[in-house]
Amino acid sequence: MKTALVTGGSRGIGRAICLKLSARGYYVIVNYHSNQDEACRTLALMRENGGDGEIMQFDVADANGVVKALESWQEQHPAEYIEVLVNNAGIRKDSLMLWMEDEQWYKVLDTSLNGCFQVTRMLLKNMLVRKYGRIVNVVSLSGLKGLPGQTNYSAAKAGVIGLTKSLAQEVARKNVTVNAVAPGFIRTDMTADMDENQLKTLIPVGRFGTPDEVADAAVFLASPQASYITGEVLSINGGLYT
Repeated sequence: MKTALVTGGSRGIGRAICLKLSARGYYVIVNYHSNQDEACRTLALMRENGGDGEIMQFDVADANGVVKALESWQEQHPAEYIEVLVNNAGIRKDSLMLWMEDEQWYKVLDTSLNGCFQVTRMLLKNMLVRKYGRIVNVVSLSGLKGLPGQTNYSAAKAGVIGLTKSLAQEVARKNVTVNAVAPGFIRTDMTADMDENQLKTLIPVGRFGTPDEVADAAVFLASPQASYITGEVLSINGGLYT
């Protein structure tokens, strides 16, 4: 059984990645924080397409919760290991720094950056022992160039980019690769409050991207065919920033 875990897999980009990994033959663990109905919907869609998996509830920002959930899964599946990890969980709490509250700063950092660290650390040992693993981190255009009103989100995603590049060098000899995809403006729940008509004038291809377009890139980086690619950040932004 080839197993993959996608954090924040219940909706949007996470759901698209779950479906495409499932189509590639992976048993996919759909992590969610609070929206069980949407996580179950993702699982149902995978099964409708001939795949399989399960849902797993934990908050990536809760270190104890991460350990408990993943240790429990491993105890129940002693002969298996999670060979593909997609760190997709993230939140936005936008504000100009002048008015940003502590909770807005720390919650975004805890989810995107600390969550990535905590989940990855839990799964890394088995990847190294088995001498195979794929880690794909979903970052952002914001982490590459910065966006006004997103100092917290930009800092978190830039931190994950640094983690990606450093960890890739630590584990490459064990056939474990670590890469990132950096979406620009993608049509999801997270961007629903943005003015698409105005923003698409800034994008050379003239439109927002789709979750499937991000998922295709992420799933390629998670595949055996990407074995000689590590430490890379692939921008998926319609030419907005290169």
